[in-house]
This record gives sequence, structure tokens and C-alpha cells, in this order.
Amino acid sequence: MTETKNPPDSAPGDSSAQAQRPAIHRRISSQLYAGIFGAVVLTIVASVVSWISFNNVDSSQKRVSEESVPELAGAFSLAEFSNALVAAAPRLTTAAPDQFPAISAEVTAAYQEFQERFEPLLRDNPDDENVQGIAEAADALSRNIATITADMPHFYSLSRRIEGLQVQIPFLHDQTQGIIIPAIDDQLFFQVTGYRDLDTEPTDAMSRTSGDELLLYRHLNALQADVAQVTELMGSALIASEADFVEPLIESFESTTDRIQISLTAIAATETAPGLDSAVNSLLRLGMGNSSAFQASVDRLEIIERQDSLLAQNQAIAVDLLSEVNAIVQTAQAGADQATEDSAQSISTARILLVLISVIGVIGAGLISWLFVGRVLLRRIGRLSGRMRTLAKGELEEEIEVVGRDEIAEMASALEVFRRHALEIQRLNLVEQLAQELSERNDELQEVLEELSQAQDQIVAREKLAALGEVTAGVAHEIRNPLNFINNFSAASAELLEEMAEVYEDIIDNLSDEDKDLIEEINQDLNDNLERIQSHGKRANRIVQDMLLMGRGGGETQMTDINDLIHEHSLLAYHSARAQDPEFQVLLEEEFDPDMGQLEVVPQDLGRVFLNFVANAGYATNKKQKELIDAGTVGDYTPTVVLKSRRTDENAILSVRDNGSGIPPDVAAKIFDPFFTTKPTNEGTGLGLALSNDIIREHGGTITVNSEPGEFTEMVVELPLTRAKTTPLVGDGDGDGTGDGAGDGAGEGDGAGEGDSDDA
Repeated sequence: MTETKNPPDSAPGDSSAQAQRPAIHRRISSQLYAGIFGAVVLTIVASVVSWISFNNVDSSQKRVSEESVPELAGAFSLAEFSNALVAAAPRLTTAAPDQFPAISAEVTAAYQEFQERFEPLLRDNPDDENVQGIAEAADALSRNIATITADMPHFYSLSRRIEGLQVQIPFLHDQTQGIIIPAIDDQLFFQVTGYRDLDTEPTDAMSRTSGDELLLYRHLNALQADVAQVTELMGSALIASEADFVEPLIESFESTTDRIQISLTAIAATETAPGLDSAVNSLLRLGMGNSSAFQASVDRLEIIERQDSLLAQNQAIAVDLLSEVNAIVQTAQAGADQATEDSAQSISTARILLVLISVIGVIGAGLISWLFVGRVLLRRIGRLSGRMRTLAKGELEEEIEVVGRDEIAEMASALEVFRRHALEIQRLNLVEQLAQELSERNDELQEVLEELSQAQDQIVAREKLAALGEVTAGVAHEIRNPLNFINNFSAASAELLEEMAEVYEDIIDNLSDEDKDLIEEINQDLNDNLERIQSHGKRANRIVQDMLLMGRGGGETQMTDINDLIHEHSLLAYHSARAQDPEFQVLLEEEFDPDMGQLEVVPQDLGRVFLNFVANAGYATNKKQKELIDAGTVGDYTPTVVLKSRRTDENAILSVRDNGSGIPPDVAAKIFDPFFTTKPTNEGTGLGLALSNDIIREHGGTITVNSEPGEFTEMVVELPLTRAKTTPLVGDGDGDGTGDGAGDGAGEGDGAGEGDSDDA
């Protein structure tokens, strides 16, 4: 129940608050008006004091503005144009050709303006040391600027010459290579097949492999390399940063030119590459004579060095010039300081008076604040504010005490009404909150149900893949038997051809030349065919062996050539994708470290990792290409997967990089989680990268994912060069399926699959 206390001067039996309100309002307002009137009186007094002080300050400021300020303005103006002269040289050296005339005109105008500002100072102070120092510094700056201005047209001419050479040299290089490379291909084709062209009979093996033909092939290759070298030397000269760097390039150019002339002389006699001599000499002329690329670069660098020297001199001159100008500024400043001191004295007197008035005002405001505001208003407002904070915290049960009949009492009464309404609303909100929490629980249960359904689909897909692995192993066993027959019978056929060759030697004297050529040609073709059958049979046998090992999992560690392992499994992933989608295409690029060598690994497990990486990369690039085709923006996009290997002192770094759509950061954080996949349920189980991560960790290595959405994804594997002894994580291997010819093709045929790699 709200307790209402009447003020002491109210009648005991008066229950109407409205009857007392006007008197209370007058009492509060009169105290406020008295305080405001006192503040106004103090403000008027302070204004009068300020008016008198401002008159004194004004007289002092007139002396500053009419005498000292013009002197300072002239000195600062001189300093401004001095800075413009100092900055002129860097602007000239960095100006573009089309901007140079305008900047040169601006520099000339700035110098003339400097002279106009400086002449009165020189006329009034002809014997002043500072003025004479400024004159000498300005003359030195003018001479340096004139030198730079004279050099710039020649500098622009050399720059244009160099820019033209940077375009002309690559063009002539490409034109020359366009003649050399077909000549090399034609010569190599002739030495291998004997055909100069398809309309003539082939040349016999003795003639096409003679020393002259081999020497011609070597000269063509040497010429190709030398042309590339002179192009690189001229290009390096054009981008050299110092003239001393160009001299060694000239010597190398002359040495390479001599080798080119020797090769051209040897090639010209054969008429193998028409127009080659003219194209090469056109390229070489760009590096010879006084207008060569080397001389143009040297002249341009000498101008740059001279300009740098002049800029350094200008910086030193600028320091001296600015110090002389500062000395003049300090002289003018001294006159202004005296006038300012007089003004400060007037301001000090006014400040003391204003402080006294302010102290009186502060004391008066303090008394009003303490007696009326603090003891009457703020104490009651503080109690009301505290109760409002407790209401804000939710403490609504305690009633609000209403004391008095003024505005604060009305606020307390209104707050009590608010408390009662808030208490009722709080009960209603509690019911709504419980209903909302129940709805959220239902939504969470629905999401969990959907996740369980997806996990069930992934488990079913995993079981299907396991069954498919068993079928693959069985089919691989069945394929191995006809492969063994192919390999064995091709070997037997080779032995029969050897026996036939022995018989042929016995009857060769009884045959005509035409029959001899025919028999030898047939014998050669049969031998070539058998070699191809054996090579591809061994390759097929290795693929079957990898399929068996992949389906079985696990295995023993062995020393394995990492480059070959990545190459074979990348081709296996490519052809697997081609089998599922005949339109699938991806360019496989290999950048293998030739010093990578062998590592002690479980080859079937590590092969499974790169099989998975390449399959995912091919899927991503193929998907991006289809999306670009559908959008009509494919342009020159080519699906590409780059395979790299690099050996360091401690690790082997292996990577698979594609130019697909990339992986968003939120997805990249979860790609190694089991059953996580962005593919449809029937295309992926989400286990490939999880198993790959386990395999790499079992080998003591790590996998790092580098990706930029929309650009690329790169999987980087780091393996220690020395394998630690650990317990296998994937499979135990049962040893089945390794008999009957498995070793015949598994470790041979280093060149097998190269054609497939080109197709990919």
C-alpha cells in the first residue's frame, strides 16, 4: 500500500494535492530564478572586464599586424617558393613526356616568382650574409635544374627506344623460333622414320643416322638455345639498374653471336630452314652498333646516375637555403614577439579579474547546488533513480514510496503504476518464452533427424563401395590370366623371330634384294609390334597390381620412387574418371624434382592418397568447366591439375594443385572429418580425405590445404625422408593376388603411360 506524506505546512484534513501544487511551484521556481539572476550579474561583470581587456589587446595586435606580420609574410612566402625550387628537380625527373613541358613551365614560373619576392629583400639588405647565401643557393639550384631540363628530351628518346626494343626483340625471337623449331622437328622425324616428306620414299637407316645428319640436328638445337640466350641477354640489358651490369652482358652477347654464326654457316649449306639466316641476323642487329639495345640502356642509365647526383646536390643546397630563410624568419619573429609580449600583459591582467569573478560565481553556484539542488532535489531524485534501477533488474515485488506533492512525487506515483503493469507483463512473457523454447527444441530435433538420415545414406554408399572393391579385386584377378598369356606368347613370338632371323641368315644369299628388303621390313615391324605389346602388357599388369593393392589396403613398407608412384596413380584416376564420363578432360602437368629419388613408404596406401587427390581435383575442375559452359563464360579456361614434388634436407614436399572453384574457409576446416562431403550422396561418402589424412599421419607426415575460392585448391603433403617405425593404421594386407606374373611388369617400363599423360 502506497504511503503519502503531507508537507509540514499543509492542513491535516486536506486530501487534495492539486490545491498545494501552485505554492510549491512558486517556491522552487523562485529559488531557481534567484540563482539564474546571480549568474547573469556575474556574466555582465565578466563581460565588462573582458571589453576593457580586449581594447588593450587590440592596440597591441595592431602593431603586430601592421609591422611584424608583413615582415613574417614576406619571409614565409620566400620559404614557400624556396621549397618549390627544391621540389622542381624531382618533379622534372619523374614527369611523363606529355607532362614535361607543363612542369618545365611551372618550374620557370616558380623561379621567376622567387626572384620577384627575393629582389626587394636583396635590394633592402645587399650586405646581409643570409641574403647573399640565399642568392648563391638559388643560382646553384637554377643551374642544376637547367642541366636536368636539358637531359630529359634525350632521356625520353632513349626510353621510347628501349620500349620499342622490348616489343621488337620478343617478336624477332618468336619469328626465329618459328623457323628453327619446325626444322628441328622435321630433322628428328627424318632421322627416326627416313621421310623428308610424305610424297617421297624413305631414306635408309644408314643415311638418315649418318654423322652429317646428326651434326645438323645438333646445330639446330644449339642455334635454338643460343637465340634464346641472346634474346635474354638483350632483355636483361634493357632492365639493368646500373651501367656496370651491362658490360658482362655485351661480352656474353658477342660470344654467343660467334656460336650462332658457326651454326648458321653449317645449316645454310643444307637448305634445311629457308629464311633462318635473315631472321637470326635481324635479331642480332638489335644488339650491335651504337644504336644497339646495350648502348641505349647504358646511355639511359648514365643520364639517371647524373640526375641522381644532381638531386643529391639539390638536397644539400636545399638545407643551406632553408637555414638562411629560417634566419630571416627568426629576425621577423623577434619583432612580432615584442608586440605579443605587450598583448600578453593585457591578457594577464584581464585573466586575474576573470578568475576572481569566476571564483565568486563558483562559490555561489556551490551554495545553490548544496542547499537547494543537493539537499532538496537530488536526494529525492537519487532515491527515485535507485528504485528505477531495481525495477530494471526485475525486482518488481516491492512497492514504490511516494513522498510529497511536487513533480517528483508525481513521477514516483507514475512509476508505481508502471511497476504494477510490468509485473503483469512479466508473467505473460514467461509463458511466451516457454513456448518459444519448446519450438526451438522441436527445430533442433528435426535437424538431428535430417543429419541421421544423411549419415544413413553415406553408410549405405560406403557399403556399396566396399562391395565394389571386392568385385574389382575379383575382376583384376581374372584379367591377370589373359595378360599373362599375352606377355608369355609375345615373348615366345620374339624367340620365334630370333629363330627366323637365324634361318634368314642361312638363306640370305638365295634371295633377291627386293625380297631381302621386304623380309627385313616385315621382321622390323613384327619386332616393333611385339615390343609395344610387351610394354603395354606390362603396364596393364601394373595397373591390375595397383587395383589389387588398393582394394586390399595396407601392405609392407618398401623403397618406392615417389615421382613414378604419383605419375601412375594420377593416370589411374584420370582413366577412371574417363570411364565414368567419356567427355571428361583435364590437363595433367608434372613438375617433379629429378632428385626426389625413393622413400620408404607403403606404396599402395600412399598411392591411394594421390589417387584421391587427383580424383577430387579432376572432379572440381570438370564441374567448374561445365558451370562456365552453362553460363556461356568459359572463355579460354582449361581444366588443369599440376603435380609437384620437391626434396629438401629433411622432407619430401608433394602437392596436387587444381584451378577449380576452390574451397570456402568454413568448408576447408571440415574436409578431413569422416563422412563430410560436398558431393551428392550417390557420388561421395566423405571418407576419402579422412582416410588420406590417416595414411599421411601414419607415415609421419602432414597435409596442408591452400585454397582461394573461385581460383584454386592445393593439397600439400610433407613426408619425412626417414620413416619412423609406427603401427599401421589402414589395412593389414592378406598377401593374396600377388602371384602369377605380377612381378614381370610391376618394376619395368619407365616410359609407359606417357601418351596417356599427353591426352590428359
